[in-house]
Amino acid sequence: MNDDQLLRYSRHLLLDQIGIEGQEKIVGAHALIVGAGGLGSPAALYLASAGVGRITLADNDTVDLTNLQRQILHTAGRVGQPKALSGQTALASINPEVVVEPVIERLAGERLAALVAAADVVLDCCDNFATRHAVNRACVRQRTPLVSGAAIRFDGQLTVFDPRRADAPCYHCLFPEGEDVEEVRCAVMGVFAPLTGIIGAMQAAEALKLISGAGEPAVGRLLLLDGLAMEWRSVKFGKDPDCAVCGGI
Repeated sequence: MNDDQLLRYSRHLLLDQIGIEGQEKIVGAHALIVGAGGLGSPAALYLASAGVGRITLADNDTVDLTNLQRQILHTAGRVGQPKALSGQTALASINPEVVVEPVIERLAGERLAALVAAADVVLDCCDNFATRHAVNRACVRQRTPLVSGAAIRFDGQLTVFDPRRADAPCYHCLFPEGEDVEEVRCAVMGVFAPLTGIIGAMQAAEALKLISGAGEPAVGRLLLLDGLAMEWRSVKFGKDPDCAVCGGI
């Protein structure tokens, strides 16, 4: 790292669990963020400010006025712009050293597989089960760690999947695809603005831990937040040996 980087990231360097070695890993890392909305906004801002060297920001949507209540990556002046491009502008203003690759499309198939393969960590910040399961399958195949978050109304959840570990579950183990799971959208149900900030920031924290090797990520633990009571619950879950996605790995 150069002198400017040593100064910029000095508060990380003071942490024994990160230090120069951990920060160098962060600076050399590549994160893929799927979704530049309520969760992707704080996650991207913290990863950029922490110095993650390359961030791929994928979202096929455009900035809408209703987004600004919680999607802090965007501004009123960028309403109508693709969220990935708006996010690129915001991250450049936070840390111009970070290379941000905007991807204005809904990821799927070979394109998704290629982006996951190129990343050191993936953050699932999307809002639909189809994309979540597609991202999970790609991460399992490529053995890329996945940080998953969700927020609706006053309820948030967070967990980490690390297919590099033989005993680690995947998203399909926790929420099997094809089951009758109600899909709720904040456009219909609403969402408490700071809730997305809490969960998105925690996703960034787990991603930075995975990159730097600091601490223990929330693998096999589903963290559930009741935002009204401001109470957390931690639910342990394991790998399904018959899982159609990771069971044979």
